Amino acid sequence: MALSVFRTLYARLAIGLFLLLLVVGGLFTFLSLASVREYSAAVNQQLNRDLARNLVSDRNLVTDGKLNRDALKQLFELYMTINPSIEIYLLDTEGNILSYSADPNKIKRNRVSLEPVRILLENPGAYPLPGDDPRSHDRRKVFSVTPVPSAADPTGYLYVVLRGEEYDLAESMVHSNRLLQLGAGALAVSLFVGLLAGLVFFRLLTRRLSRLTERVESFERGMSPERAAAVAGKGDDIDYLAARFDQMAQRIVAQLDLLKHKDAQRRQLVAQVSHDLRTPLASIQGYIEALRMKQDTLAAEERARFLDVALTESHRLGRLVEELFELAALDAREKQPKTEPFVVAELLHDVVQKHQPEAERAGVALSIVSVAPVQVLADIAMTERVLDNLISNALSHSPKDTEITLGVVEQAGGAQITVADAGPGIDDEDLEHVFEPFYQAAGASRTGHAGLGLAIAQRMVTLQQGKLSVRNADGAVFSVWLPLARDSSVAGGEKSTAL
Repeated sequence: MALSVFRTLYARLAIGLFLLLLVVGGLFTFLSLASVREYSAAVNQQLNRDLARNLVSDRNLVTDGKLNRDALKQLFELYMTINPSIEIYLLDTEGNILSYSADPNKIKRNRVSLEPVRILLENPGAYPLPGDDPRSHDRRKVFSVTPVPSAADPTGYLYVVLRGEEYDLAESMVHSNRLLQLGAGALAVSLFVGLLAGLVFFRLLTRRLSRLTERVESFERGMSPERAAAVAGKGDDIDYLAARFDQMAQRIVAQLDLLKHKDAQRRQLVAQVSHDLRTPLASIQGYIEALRMKQDTLAAEERARFLDVALTESHRLGRLVEELFELAALDAREKQPKTEPFVVAELLHDVVQKHQPEAERAGVALSIVSVAPVQVLADIAMTERVLDNLISNALSHSPKDTEITLGVVEQAGGAQITVADAGPGIDDEDLEHVFEPFYQAAGASRTGHAGLGLAIAQRMVTLQQGKLSVRNADGAVFSVWLPLARDSSVAGGEKSTAL
């Protein structure tokens, strides 16, 4: 399942870079505006630091060593007209405001702090140095100041606010908008250049990771839907690869456990094969050695019996070896089914006819109780071999004067063939192991078999895309499910046959 474009690591890095640049650009713009204001205030105070002293000397505010109040009033009126950006205040030696050039309705303070005034008078280069703004309770602005009537005998101060209310209004209307435009333009350019450079750099960093993710996705397309869904919606590329790694680690652990289990099964298989091969070999060897040693003393009947036993054991040995080779070929999938459509009922009748003599010798009735008219797509020879194994197994476990029943029903898109006996059944703890090679329930005997018949039957059914299962009813009931052929209907209906 392909990752969403916006969930890739590259996309997340790009979004993160954009937000980072946006925040940095905003901070830069804010700091730039603050720095420009600070710089402008410092330049303004530096250029106008002698403004108050020049006003006193140029406008003849001091006459005969005293402040000329009429000249001061004219100065207030004049500068309110020709230079509204400054505000002029007359202070006494305590900082109290005696008169001013501003609108009386806008004055908020009756006095200003003299601490900045004394600092600026003692050190004219200490700028920018803001002082109290009489028009506000908390605002401070740069100023120019001089003692009046003279520095030698001051009776007050001429206090000039350099950036008055009119200046603030004009600045907010002109300079602020201009600075905002310049800041927005600089921010946009910085964002574009930084984002473009970052995208190129991140692309160079993440392209190998993207290629790796694409390769993993290509591999994942061949996975089962359940396994693919397990790693979907896991976040970006790294989360996706981490989920795939966890899944791979789980599969490796499961495969290691399976290998350990298979190794244990192999060891058990070798031990069981050795035992099952050793028994007929020992029997054959013993009887042949007895014939050789006692051939002159044994009667003809005894020699014939010894030869019959040796021959029987050799047949048993041959059958065991043949089953071992067949099981190995099925496990290695060297033996593949040749599927074709056929009618199950016909095969079932043929198999029952073949095993009828054996059933009569065992005193067991063999009958077909129900046959659905269906066709399956399977290998006839393999299916016949499976039924042979199941019927032989049922005959070996059925008491005398009981019945083995066979039937076919259509179920879940397939045909289910059942072989049921009236024997003692299978213990619950043994049910899940009956299809394992050489498995033998506690207290059971081989009765001449190697324990491979059910394992071979189970593998044959699986190769045909079917399923072999077992359950207990009045005895053991084995069920073989095989897929239906496309044209699964045949003429005729259900019939019951007792043979």
